[in-house]
Amino acid sequence: MSQSTGEAESLVTYELRGTVALIGLNRPAKRNAISDRFVEAIADAVTRASSEAKAGVIFGHGPHFCAGLDLSEHSEKPLFEAVKGSRRWHAVFDLIERGTIPFVSALTGATVGGGFELAASTQIRVADGTAFFALPEGQRGIFVGGGGSVRIARLIGPARMGDMMLTGRVLNATGMEAWGGVTYVAEDGKALDKAVEIAERMAQNAEFTNYAIINALPRIADMSSEDGLFTESMVASLATMTDDAKARLRDFLEKRAAKVQAPGGS
Repeated sequence: MSQSTGEAESLVTYELRGTVALIGLNRPAKRNAISDRFVEAIADAVTRASSEAKAGVIFGHGPHFCAGLDLSEHSEKPLFEAVKGSRRWHAVFDLIERGTIPFVSALTGATVGGGFELAASTQIRVADGTAFFALPEGQRGIFVGGGGSVRIARLIGPARMGDMMLTGRVLNATGMEAWGGVTYVAEDGKALDKAVEIAERMAQNAEFTNYAIINALPRIADMSSEDGLFTESMVASLATMTDDAKARLRDFLEKRAAKVQAPGGS
């Protein structure tokens, strides 16, 4: 395993496993609570992954994915520093959501507040039975600041997000899957294995298509229907022009590529 170096090494681990980068949140004594230094360590790891991997996985060392914002640090910030800190979270999480490679988050234990915001920036979220989800900002006297009002609200809807923030409601993995915030539910202890399996599958896709999926789809969602359809036509046409796409289409037409099968392979 290769790790990030310098001050960030204790906060984030990094491993390149074939074409998949594994980024580990490594502050288990604090349930991987996110500080400003932690955000910068995540930025460094995501930037590195984007330069040398075709897909990435983000997971938490220890029993918890991430318990959110380090409140001891946040409570000491002056107003404008808090604003700049929030905007930095937005920029770093945007490297994940709208970067150059797709990411999967492997969710265990606490996926709370800023941890849920981080997970929401990944394209795929895999949770095992230990995972639980909460947005306790209402009880803490604060508000989401890591992009949750956009990303989480779009996953589960603003009414459900508001319910979690107002009441302190806590959901398990299956409940959050039903709400749309979790993509896959894995067996207990298997979230990371399942996340790596999915990332390896995505890493086999055409690179331009992966890039188009993670960058075009959220932007089209922000557009009017007509603008979205026009953008879709442009992106679809560009995708077919790559050498990779042409080779894959030839393989399919010449029966060298497998056809899509029904679940179970029947």
